[in-house]
Amino acid sequence: MNLAAWQREEAGDYRGAYDLLRQALTLAPGDAFVGGSLGAVLRKEGRLLEALAVLDQVVVAEPRHGAAWLERGYTLDALRLEEPAVESYRRALALDPALAPALGRLADTAARRGQGEEARTLAARALAIDPLEPVATAALATVALEARDGATAERLLRPLLDRVAGDDRTRTLTLLGDALDRQDDTVAAFDHYRAAQANFRDTYRDALQPGPDRPSHRAFIERIAAQLRAPSAPAVSTPVPGAARTHVFLLGYPRSGTTLVENVLASAPGVAALEERDTLAGTDGVLVQNDGAMPDLDLLDAGLADRLREDYWRRVAEMGATTDGTFVDMNPLNGIKLPIIARLFPDARILVMRRDPRDVVLSCFRINFTPSPAAWCFSDVEEAARHYDALMRLTEQARAVLPLAFHEVRYDRLVTDFSGTVRAMAEFVGLPWTNDFLRFDRTAQTRGVRTASATQVRRGLFDGRGQWRRYGDQLAPALPILAPWVERFGFEH
Repeated sequence: MNLAAWQREEAGDYRGAYDLLRQALTLAPGDAFVGGSLGAVLRKEGRLLEALAVLDQVVVAEPRHGAAWLERGYTLDALRLEEPAVESYRRALALDPALAPALGRLADTAARRGQGEEARTLAARALAIDPLEPVATAALATVALEARDGATAERLLRPLLDRVAGDDRTRTLTLLGDALDRQDDTVAAFDHYRAAQANFRDTYRDALQPGPDRPSHRAFIERIAAQLRAPSAPAVSTPVPGAARTHVFLLGYPRSGTTLVENVLASAPGVAALEERDTLAGTDGVLVQNDGAMPDLDLLDAGLADRLREDYWRRVAEMGATTDGTFVDMNPLNGIKLPIIARLFPDARILVMRRDPRDVVLSCFRINFTPSPAAWCFSDVEEAARHYDALMRLTEQARAVLPLAFHEVRYDRLVTDFSGTVRAMAEFVGLPWTNDFLRFDRTAQTRGVRTASATQVRRGLFDGRGQWRRYGDQLAPALPILAPWVERFGFEH
């Protein structure tokens, strides 16, 4: 059954593989090989917490099972838990020094952190075992791209195309696009970005493609916007043990500069921050119920509201954030959650990041995001623009009707008047000016950045304005959709 499940897993039939593995476990409870396989299938289905729970059981029962430690590392990586993932890869290597994928993952982590020499050393060890280990090769290409050596990155990546599939193929095509972009071949670069997104869709079609029983992420946003109303009375927030003195939500849109701002704020003493963690997961079934309706949040039971607040702060603590001062919850898509934020946390301060919509949509199309309904929207230029339009409409509507304190942070002003922009933002949050704000790149190095903006933030104040102009022809389907927001936000020139 394990082998039959593996065959189905390789064919992308994760549900069929899961069913077979569950049957196998009834025949051989606690079998480490079956448990490891089940964890892998759950990860590929996107059921990451379930996968981690299964794999934790496997490595406790059989700590010498190197493949389970490796799969556990993959799952922790997908959950953005970098240090525990690194530890899992090291445990796997201690059991089997010839595990090239574990070496490749460690090399990739080092490359993302800007540790070029360590990345090259680890990648060399992986490639000595498997000359075409895809993640090790990607790590070397990442190091070359950070050095702006597109030709070397292209030379490394080309041989992989005939070998890789699934996520590895998506990433290889994306990195090739970046390599060609570095060489100013924007036409070929965009063709590779398009091929990468097409491969992403092929890989996750069964899990993510919208249909009659699975509304798109954009439809989800539009449904909330259609039901959003001004509250009839001010919300009252009861004190919760462990809550931060100052609570900040940083949102906007992916690739708009939220990672940069998060690291600026996290540089100040007494500020804790989390990047793109689902701290509000407990509210999902309240904000939009099974029938698609959003309840009247004014009438939300006070006891339920208290439990949701407690669940939020419990999640924050479990994710490792200290909350004895200022806490910054950074998630670009939390504009969707503004109605429930207003009900549960009426005293929170909301920072809204603004960047040229054309740069934002192009950047989203060029990035490999963790598979999700939103990532499906980003995989098509026109749909990404419509998704952006929907979230901006909801965010602006929320700003107009919800009694929350909002402050807009513009990326273009941040990169041209850093001190003035940060002073205004800090004053809104309630933070005194500190020169530590200027050292956000060191903060990023120390904390580690798991978003797609890692390279830019580590290098200091990166001015990414106007990237879209080099791809104007390819962005043609999106430009009319974005034009009203370009004008409204003042990005015409």
